[in-house]
Amino acid sequence: MASSVAQSFVSSSHPMAHASTAPVGRLSRGRVLVSALVLGAAGLLASAPAQARDTQHFLPIVPVMASTAASQRLGKDVAFFFGDKQPYERIEKRGWARVNPKTNATNKSDAAACRWVFLSALRELQEKAREYGANAVINIRSDYDNVPYSSSEKYECHAGNVVAGVALRGDLVILHPKN
Repeated sequence: MASSVAQSFVSSSHPMAHASTAPVGRLSRGRVLVSALVLGAAGLLASAPAQARDTQHFLPIVPVMASTAASQRLGKDVAFFFGDKQPYERIEKRGWARVNPKTNATNKSDAAACRWVFLSALRELQEKAREYGANAVINIRSDYDNVPYSSSEKYECHAGNVVAGVALRGDLVILHPKN
């Protein structure tokens, strides 16, 4: 069957196929057969499903927030409260925000990539809070693929071979001290 496929291929695509009815030499048939097999194998590989890694992690918040990287990247002008803790009695809601940053995870451990992208997500929430005149983001919860996960102790991160991502949602508020 392979030789008939190769012969058919040679007959229709060889430059001399239409100019002469002389048979194609053995060397040409062999090259065409190898080419057809290589192209067929490449097609099979290209049509195989890709195996992308998407590992779900639930990682602790406290070590990230206590890190030097957090104090350098976030500062102190916007407070963050995770889960459903109500930090003050008087809260003036300004709006809400959802962020979904990604980071390069190549040559990084999942934990390192997740820490970095978690801080990036908090920084984006902080920027939104500033835009709305808020001094805090409360009710922060993970919201990866629009599936809420609320915890005062952990955040959700998804890591793959190339990219890691964190999705967070929170309420942008002004916290007023208790009187």
